[in-house]
Amino acid sequence: MPRRRPEGFTLIEVMVALVVAALGMMAVHKMLNDYAVTAVEIERRTLASWIATNKLTELSIAPTWPALGNSDEEVEFASQQWRCDIEVSETPVANLRRVDVSVRLLSDPERVVRKVSGLIEPPAPPGFLPPQWSAPPAGGDGAGRGERG
Repeated sequence: MPRRRPEGFTLIEVMVALVVAALGMMAVHKMLNDYAVTAVEIERRTLASWIATNKLTELSIAPTWPALGNSDEEVEFASQQWRCDIEVSETPVANLRRVDVSVRLLSDPERVVRKVSGLIEPPAPPGFLPPQWSAPPAGGDGAGRGERG
């Protein structure tokens, strides 16, 4: 009578399956951790970009032209403390100034999270009213061709 092999898995087979499963779980864990770190970094960059563009907008609509030189400012935004380094410099064009805004977290002052640059015109003179654009004529000649009524 031939000897029957017992049914089931050997200890070696079970250990190999556990190693394969553990390696798979480690890979998934690393991917989830990388995703979380990336999501935090994207959030920081987005917030820093908003802070920098807000500062550029403030300077561009201010009643006075920003002074040439460097300045810094601390800002609280999204429950975090930030520092804006603002550099205003001349350009070859007389009526434009270049503004560079670098944003850093106060908790990590050596690392610039986002830097945004823009050009600012001098403010409008007192009493200057913006032009009143008229709506194009409805269905008349020239509609849709860029002509003004």
